[in-house]
Amino acid sequence: MSHLGIKKIIAVASGKGGVGKSTVAINLALALAKTGAKVGILDADIYGPSQPTMLGAGEARPELKDGVLHPIERHGIKSMSMGYLIDATAPVVWRGPMLGKAMQQMLYETDWGQLDYLVVDLPPGTGDIQITLCQKIPVSGAVVVTTPQHLALLDVRRACEMFKKMNVPILGVVENMSTYHCAECGHAAALFGAGGAATIASEYDTVQLGAIPLAIEIREMTDSGAPPVVQAPDSEYAKAFGGIAVKVTEMLKHSPD
Repeated sequence: MSHLGIKKIIAVASGKGGVGKSTVAINLALALAKTGAKVGILDADIYGPSQPTMLGAGEARPELKDGVLHPIERHGIKSMSMGYLIDATAPVVWRGPMLGKAMQQMLYETDWGQLDYLVVDLPPGTGDIQITLCQKIPVSGAVVVTTPQHLALLDVRRACEMFKKMNVPILGVVENMSTYHCAECGHAAALFGAGGAATIASEYDTVQLGAIPLAIEIREMTDSGAPPVVQAPDSEYAKAFGGIAVKVTEMLKHSPD
């Protein structure tokens, strides 16, 4: 993607919805920016764009100049999302080919400038957008997000198999909602089981990039438009995302630009 000025494209994916993929994607992008890298995020979840809200930019609209969109900048990163282009309550009633085309247009017709990393927040599953991304765009690697429970692992395997068939390197697995820490007594409980990400990582010869706890603070900060990496940089949550970012950059050092 050197002709676009983008050195590395990182796809963040999940096999099913509800595992916190978008939360991981935005905090990963912000953590990469904290290292001094130039970072953008493309919200490719056309049906359920959430990045504008997570960046506190829900009312923003990208400027169109000479047929090129200028991305919205918040917290030191650039972003583009269908959420900036349509009314928040308007349904996107599109079929597969239209979705793939929209994703490509947001990528190629946006003035990203020079980026070290573009994080692509994929919709859940293994549908048209994911296949289009892998076939049409040189993805440097994928970060797969899962929760520990057995049902989530069944779905995340499908995502891993898709990347394997498309020859997209799996950089690693993030286990979200790994443990719950009681605010009253401090007791830690594995509400959804344990070891899920490690199991997937072993099966696909990759690594577990990190584990993110189930915490109301992560949800509140991210929903408010100032995710933990920005709002609470010294918190255990921000440090966990920072650790994931470091591992991702290490994994990408050997991939071509």
